[in-house]
Amino acid sequence: MLREPQDFGLRAYLLGSWSVERTLWDRSADARGTFTGVVRFSPNDDGGLVFHEEGTMRWPTPAGGSFTGPASRDYILHSTADADAMDMTFPDGRPFHRMSFRDESSHDEHWCDPDTYRVTYALKGPDEFSYSWDVHGPRKDQLLVSVLRRLGQDGPAPDVAGPNGLGS
Repeated sequence: MLREPQDFGLRAYLLGSWSVERTLWDRSADARGTFTGVVRFSPNDDGGLVFHEEGTMRWPTPAGGSFTGPASRDYILHSTADADAMDMTFPDGRPFHRMSFRDESSHDEHWCDPDTYRVTYALKGPDEFSYSWDVHGPRKDQLLVSVLRRLGQDGPAPDVAGPNGLGS
């Protein structure tokens, strides 16, 4: 992980459009899938950011085939007392987790009854970061790894036909 300068501003770093490539592994079934798309971090009225992700999900079906279809999700990032951290919530205001690249706070967790989601963020450079969700519990045993790379001002639009929510 790269070390960010003491005056690192997470909000300013995230602002804009990013490509996202995610690998999904359901360890209990040894099933593997992918998600590719675009994440847009847009300013909101309270000084935070709106996180909007959309793209295409590919996942094996129990019958041995494959599902391919649109997927999207939204979150809100709220400023904190530390410029290098933001609190992420679901759109309805429920808390989700804290996002930060600082070594001592780049890990957090979220309880989604009955499973525990543990996230780890890693700053790869000025135009790339990653995060992984390690999910354990009676319903899920998954590892989801996402790599985001900054797009230019007019990054490509994802190939989607409509929303299909992800996550809990």
